[in-house]
Amino acid sequence: MNPVGMSDRYIIPYSNVGRVTPVNTDNTVFSSEKVKPVECQTCKNRRYQDGSDEMVSFKTGGHIDPEESYAKVRSHEQEHVSNAIAEGNKEDKELVSSTVKLHTAVCPECGRVYISGGTTTTLMKTYKKDPYSQNQKAFEQEAAKGNRVDESA
Repeated sequence: MNPVGMSDRYIIPYSNVGRVTPVNTDNTVFSSEKVKPVECQTCKNRRYQDGSDEMVSFKTGGHIDPEESYAKVRSHEQEHVSNAIAEGNKEDKELVSSTVKLHTAVCPECGRVYISGGTTTTLMKTYKKDPYSQNQKAFEQEAAKGNRVDESA
């Protein structure tokens, strides 16, 4: 133990003081000036496609750069919210809630974090009579006829 109470492994040797190790933050490798940075093929070939039945962007699929993924996916999910608001403004309907979840992932090749997709969930309240529930009630009434028999008569 040294006099300060720390073990020797926490003491920085004088020979390392002042040395700075360069850190590369853009996920590219430079080995010499003649070699250009290599583009990540996984990020280059990544495609986004919408799986809903609404008329919104990315129905046919397309590429989004990882740097632009947040803005474009968020904009796409906002299209779903706008459609829900328009549907909620119709007669006998009310939009109760709408939530958007953005999903993140890490590229296995370059380690870059990107937005991998999104999910929009909406809750709509309908005030008009639902024809499906009316048919179900009529069926239940027909099935219940004759179930109660008065044996005293």
